[in-house]
Amino acid sequence: MLSVADKVIEAVKAGQISHFFLVAGCDGAKPGRNYYTEFVKQTPKDSIILTLACGKYRFNDLDLGTIGGLPRILDMGQCNDAYSAIQVAVALAGAFKCGVNELPLCLRPFLVRTKSSLHTLNLVTLRHQEHSSWSFSAAFVSPNVLKFLVDNYGIAPITTPEEDLKSLLKK
Repeated sequence: MLSVADKVIEAVKAGQISHFFLVAGCDGAKPGRNYYTEFVKQTPKDSIILTLACGKYRFNDLDLGTIGGLPRILDMGQCNDAYSAIQVAVALAGAFKCGVNELPLCLRPFLVRTKSSLHTLNLVTLRHQEHSSWSFSAAFVSPNVLKFLVDNYGIAPITTPEEDLKSLLKK
């Protein structure tokens, strides 16, 4: 992503890119476990999807078109590469002379294992409640932890791709 930062910045300034969606989620093999694929399919045509998960192979082959010569899906790596996503967010904020919270960046983490949860929660520190565009899915999150995440970071559990996109694009 940083190697094409100049093209990304140019496309944002030209109004070609309205949002970035960091999709760090893995769909399952069982029927019905396709939230992230459906979410990616429904993102606005003027948005870029940054992938950060091993399950991206389920939607990396979708033809979502291009923006300014860039594919709409840009690979950020595996869940272990969350630091790279942080660096991209910080670099974009620097390029636009704004804070990370002012970027049109929506985050879609999927917390399934301790390792991916820790990497993903590192991304949480970039966002504040009033600008948050987070939701997540994690079977192991207790009601108290969920309340803390909602109250302190504006994070909420995922619902449906349609409802979540509607909610994220309001912010």
